Amino acid sequence: MARRIFISYQHDDQMKAKGFNLLRWNKNVDFEFVGRHLLDPIDSRNEAYVSQKVREQIHGTSVTVVLIGQNTADSDWVEKEVRWSLEKESPNGILGIRLGHGVRIPPVLQKCGAEIIDWAPHDFEQAIERAAEAAGRAKIAARGPGGGSTCIR
Repeated sequence: MARRIFISYQHDDQMKAKGFNLLRWNKNVDFEFVGRHLLDPIDSRNEAYVSQKVREQIHGTSVTVVLIGQNTADSDWVEKEVRWSLEKESPNGILGIRLGHGVRIPPVLQKCGAEIIDWAPHDFEQAIERAAEAAGRAKIAARGPGGGSTCIR
């Protein structure tokens, strides 16, 4: 069973977020997940409506992955998405992924003790599992014969 993750990013990093989401189909990267996100912007200026749509995407996920670019630390939306991820009845694990050197880590990630890693696709799956475990989420075991999960959740 693939881990369900919410992809959080600042608008300037939309193409990198789309690339991250495409990793699940890359045959050279052993990384299985179901991505929930808003990679295509919502055509609305109604903040309550946009917030509702973001929360709908976060619902049913177990880890929130924050892609950290040059302006992510200044994003009110990324901060809200992390806060909403942590406020769920079963809080999400939080993982930060640096998109480059010298990027500032958002204070909300520092406050919640999120692990921060560099962009290294071969490391993503294990880091996501560590974030899930830190939040008390069931571990997804290694894939069994035929590529399926051997975990019972």
